Amino acid sequence: MSDTVLIVAGAFCMIFGILGCFLPLLPGPPLGYAGLVLLHLTSRYDFSPRFLIIFVILTVIASLLDYVIPVLGAKKFNASKYGIWGSVIGLVVGIFILPPFGIIFGPVIGALTGELVAGKKTEHAAKAAFGVFIGFAAGTGLKLVLCLVMAYYFLKTIF
Repeated sequence: MSDTVLIVAGAFCMIFGILGCFLPLLPGPPLGYAGLVLLHLTSRYDFSPRFLIIFVILTVIASLLDYVIPVLGAKKFNASKYGIWGSVIGLVVGIFILPPFGIIFGPVIGALTGELVAGKKTEHAAKAAFGVFIGFAAGTGLKLVLCLVMAYYFLKTIF
């Protein structure tokens, strides 16, 4: 009975982990990893310590990069310090003002505003904001791939 509860809870973690790649309020990769751990805790299924360590490291890296990649995108598209700080401030403000969409639009609007405050032309400011959006999309893609790989191992182990 407890194995069934752990498997079902793990499956829910996997589903919400994948959804969390798109919904900012859900921590996608940590939920996916929790699903693997719950499956590991059953008496029927077992992952090696090496497997679990590799995936916890990948989960931490993906979670951290999710905050860093949009800034790197801004830098790649020649954002100034004002644009980069604007994207960070926009992220924080966006989370509270317009959840869950604020985590997407806040950094973009913040980068655009920061560049305009710095006296950059609208075209340059829009390019920097686009870089933030590309960074956000790349971070989302990275999290999604990781969660799908974890879901694959979850399902492969069960079936």
